[in-house]
Amino acid sequence: MKQIVLLALLIWTCSSAAASRLQQANDAYNRELYNQALQIYLSQEKTGEVSADLYYNIGNTYYRLKDNGHAVLYYERALLLDPSNKDARFNLEYVRERAGLQIDEGNSFFSLWTEEKVSHLSSNNWATIALVSFLLVLAALALYIFSDSTLFRKIGFFGGLLVALVCALSLVCSWHMCDKVQNRTDAIVMAEDATFSTAPRAPKDQSEVAFKLKQGIKISVVDSVKVADKKWCQVKLTDGRVAWILAGDIEII
Repeated sequence: MKQIVLLALLIWTCSSAAASRLQQANDAYNRELYNQALQIYLSQEKTGEVSADLYYNIGNTYYRLKDNGHAVLYYERALLLDPSNKDARFNLEYVRERAGLQIDEGNSFFSLWTEEKVSHLSSNNWATIALVSFLLVLAALALYIFSDSTLFRKIGFFGGLLVALVCALSLVCSWHMCDKVQNRTDAIVMAEDATFSTAPRAPKDQSEVAFKLKQGIKISVVDSVKVADKKWCQVKLTDGRVAWILAGDIEII
């Protein structure tokens, strides 16, 4: 019993200290002491006690310091933990539009719309929808089997099919969002005017330069190799282009 009380006291002390640090950071931010606020926020991140709100605040602070690349990175991290964070999503789109960090993805309107809608809920939210849908399927099945009314049997049959479809789609969405969190391949370009190569080495001439991108552009890492003690990442842009860049010039979301 004594050990439980000591553990609870330790947890309460740690949470109180964290809350105090965050309050100090918030106060510094409100006084426009952005560098000071950022140092406190980042020290909190290093403890491993992170949250969507912490990442959102770090993104705001970087934006105030005119560092669009890090602002985009932390807004993306906030949305990875909490896809329903409307403030983080609004600020992310605002920074991207203002800094010209949008890429013509070349995807169909339907695929873009679908990804946007799926990404608005977390894996747990989609799993909850799937569970509720499954229970409704059971209710519809019971209605179909035990009802004497033809109308109710039809409602149970066709309603059950519809809800089963919702359940299946929700499970797929839940898996997709869970995979995004566990297997992080999306990254942000952190180098200023980053140069991408056609091969995993520094371009020897203009013919080996694939393209250049601004800091803050979102990419996806598809492969990596180590060449002469340097790690190179093969990345893919949302418009389908593929190239190589030093791992130190990007940061995984």
